[in-house]
Amino acid sequence: MNKFTQALAVAAAGAWASVAQAADDVTLQLKWVTQAQFAGYYVAQDQGFYDEEDLNVTIKPGGPDIAPAQVIAGGGADVVLDWMPSALASREKGLPLVNIAQPFKSSGMMLTCRKDAGVETPADFAGKTLGVWFFGNEYPFLSWMSKLGLATDGSEGGVTVLKQGFNVDPILQGQAACVSTMTYNEYWQIIDAGLSPDDLVVFKYEDQGVATLEDGMYVLEENLNDPAFVDKMVRFVRASMKGWKWAEENPEDAAMIVLDNDASGAQTEEHQTRMMGEIAKLTAGSNGALDPADYERTVQSLLAGGSDPVITKHPGEGAWTHVITDAALN
Repeated sequence: MNKFTQALAVAAAGAWASVAQAADDVTLQLKWVTQAQFAGYYVAQDQGFYDEEDLNVTIKPGGPDIAPAQVIAGGGADVVLDWMPSALASREKGLPLVNIAQPFKSSGMMLTCRKDAGVETPADFAGKTLGVWFFGNEYPFLSWMSKLGLATDGSEGGVTVLKQGFNVDPILQGQAACVSTMTYNEYWQIIDAGLSPDDLVVFKYEDQGVATLEDGMYVLEENLNDPAFVDKMVRFVRASMKGWKWAEENPEDAAMIVLDNDASGAQTEEHQTRMMGEIAKLTAGSNGALDPADYERTVQSLLAGGSDPVITKHPGEGAWTHVITDAALN
């Protein structure tokens, strides 16, 4: 290579570097490990939707010891996915999280029970041991039990709460009559372990009137005062929702994209394809904008936690905004 071509190559490399630097960096913290629950974001990355919006998005998987609120508080993410009970509890404790978009319209949470444990209706819960997830996931359960008038301290006539790990062993091993499951994940683990749908009865939180919003996008309130950050989030939400709608329409392809991003190698094609089919039911009907009625229902459910409510007062103004979705979707 002569000096002239070398100079041209260096100049071209410099030009490309400046083009590459034009993309804005966004770090997204997931609520859980890489799986079809987050397909929309992986699809947006894979299909170039983020590139089209001049975004360089880093997707950080979660896990049992990763709390999205702590990650964003420590500066480890620009935007996090969290369940609204957890986000509003964090807000009341002084971390000003704001919901900027809500891709999930419906809740996937349910209690799955064995019929041979004597459970057919919620009236049968009394005296039973129920598996419940904690770390912020117990809030919808507690408000449901409060609504049913069932104590959760193991006293007579109430229920005994078993702190459930992130597996379904208690129902398989007879330690609990019911366990917490998501429509798209743990329910199928029970089926794969050998029980049939006929052996089980499921109670969807959505049907019990205690559903709370899941997997919303949250940012820190102070960042919404920065026009550059707002512009970045508008582009991020627009591209992400494009990813979600693509995933809904192409569930099998979306599942394969998720598998391609699973560094752990723990996920299987069958489970992810099935999960994506169930996730598509939860994102259906959402364009990404939070429905204020869904928000109010969530708040009222959280305030109704009996002697131990999730939040002690209505969050008031500022816990959510349509500023981002209005700009992203119109």
